[in-house]
Amino acid sequence: MSALNGIRVLDLTAYLLGPFATQILGDMGADVIKVESHEGDIVRGIGPTRSPGMGGVFQQNNRNKRSIVLDLKQPAGRDALLRLAATADVFVHNMRPAAMARLGLSYEAVAAVNAGIVYASAVGFGQDGPYAARPALDDLMQGMSGIAGLYARASGGEPRYIPMAMADRYTGTVLVNAILGALVHKLRTGQGQALEVPMFESLAQGVLGDHLMGHSFDPPLGPPGYPRHLSPDRRPFRTLDGWLCAFLISDGQWRAVLERLGQPELMQDPRFSSLQARTEHSREVYAWLDATFRTRSTEQWLALLGEADVPAGPLHTLESLLEDPHLKAVGFFQRLEHPTEGTLVTLRPPSRWSRTPAEVRLPPPHLGEHSAELLAQAGYSRADIDALVAAGVTVAPRSGDG
Repeated sequence: MSALNGIRVLDLTAYLLGPFATQILGDMGADVIKVESHEGDIVRGIGPTRSPGMGGVFQQNNRNKRSIVLDLKQPAGRDALLRLAATADVFVHNMRPAAMARLGLSYEAVAAVNAGIVYASAVGFGQDGPYAARPALDDLMQGMSGIAGLYARASGGEPRYIPMAMADRYTGTVLVNAILGALVHKLRTGQGQALEVPMFESLAQGVLGDHLMGHSFDPPLGPPGYPRHLSPDRRPFRTLDGWLCAFLISDGQWRAVLERLGQPELMQDPRFSSLQARTEHSREVYAWLDATFRTRSTEQWLALLGEADVPAGPLHTLESLLEDPHLKAVGFFQRLEHPTEGTLVTLRPPSRWSRTPAEVRLPPPHLGEHSAELLAQAGYSRADIDALVAAGVTVAPRSGDG
């Protein structure tokens, strides 16, 4: 049994932020019902695929879910959704609140059928600010939060986005945390509540948590910006035969490495004598590290740094990451047999649980694969379901239709 067994999540999210978050809840055992339009989650069409709507990006963010198609613009579709909401613990969406209100699916409308609902809105911007009505997406958030600008400041080049959906995944984790906290409150008191998780504020907190620095005080004691993070030398190091990722932070680590290099006297240098000094003189410190790491091979450095208990590892490419011996040893890459897509590679939940392990139970669903099943569970007869199909409210593939 997993930790969230018995918790039902009604998932109206699309793209990446919301589906990533609800997949985590599904991995923890929640019954996640993915509510989609007739077109389906747009991410279904991204990446290689064996069947329409089953692309690679969709598959990596939508396991452990059941899919139902509902046209929420039709009254019958809204009514069906509210029937499902009546038995749910969590209702989560990433539409703008005004759009949800137009559909008659505001927090107040859903709470009217289920007062204990945890109603989570993943939005671009907090709804009490001037940006409230703006659309948002990962690239925009990386730029507005300062991430892309930090890249330019550190590298001396042009602003760049990190080549992954970091803003979506970071905010998705914030969304999971908020939902879990509200669920604890619900289980203790029976009370539901509305949650708002904005991308902009979530990313701004992450960026400024590192870089507020002197502006943590009023009046400021110095400019914003974490010097070491902004150093152009903060990057993987060249070795005699390749690259190395490593960082020495504590005085003990520095002493251990310098002793092995036969240079213990460097700890007496005022630029190297303490963490504060090394932070203030990060350019000189990185220059020394850069020159020193070039003198030995990557394997030699990994051995020496391992003896000194210094965090160090290889610089992976996507291809070499797939072959990492540690990931293979812990079973990170799991094979999952899909009834129509064949063998899939999925990434196991990274956390370990001694009593209630997270696990992969269900393969990613086809569009509307579980419509009939879920509507029947909500009390609809087969005739009712056929009528909804005929009216274009839902699609309900028969067994074997895919």
